Amino acid sequence: MTSAERLRKITEAVRETGRLSVAELAELTGASEMTVRRDLEVLAEQGVLERYRGGARSLLLRGEEPPFALRVQDDVEAKRRIAAEAAGMIAEGESVVLDSGTTCLEVARLLAHRRLTVVPLSLHAANALTGAPQLKLLLPGGEPRPGELALTGPLTEASLTALRFDTAIIGCCGLTAGEGLTAYDLADAAVKRAAIASSRRVIAVAEAAKFSRTALAAAAPATALDVVITDDSAPTSATSALTEAGVEVHRV
Repeated sequence: MTSAERLRKITEAVRETGRLSVAELAELTGASEMTVRRDLEVLAEQGVLERYRGGARSLLLRGEEPPFALRVQDDVEAKRRIAAEAAGMIAEGESVVLDSGTTCLEVARLLAHRRLTVVPLSLHAANALTGAPQLKLLLPGGEPRPGELALTGPLTEASLTALRFDTAIIGCCGLTAGEGLTAYDLADAAVKRAAIASSRRVIAVAEAAKFSRTALAAAAPATALDVVITDDSAPTSATSALTEAGVEVHRV
């Protein structure tokens, strides 16, 4: 088990039960108690849990999104394959609105040296695109969410409403044919809706785990998506349902 996998497993286990001891977490992960204690320190610094003598208690509520710093380590190879497929669907000269999130950050890194106009919806992506010699970078207004640095609020929505894009690349917290594309944060869902409404084509990027989740805020129905790009471990039943809804699905 990699460090990222262990951190994710500890986070989920502590959130599910409320609290667990170091000994219980060591047995769960197969790691030494010393390693688990180091992992708990990392997670405590990220605001995921609170340490107490001999264990930890969760600071994340059920249904709450884990911090960006933790998610960015998850399924990295799958996210990079998805990002490469998405970047390959963008033609030179296009105008692109690029959503927040860890998979979209991977897309930003691949677009940085392209001849494109890009509006990033997070400061993480904006930083990845800054200084690219051929790329035209437009920054929307808005308030960055702590940690996530996603831009939200009426200024962000107004910026998107004033523009028209060839392509929107949209991330998500959950995605199913029935519930559509969902987000944990209400303000984030509103920004996604504005980006989709201003775009001629919508590409959603979602690793396999997203198909097992439905988050609080509805961002868009599945029928608003033109393409969904996921990894090859995504459940066939979920991707088939999207195909039946008229969405083009790419498994990479």
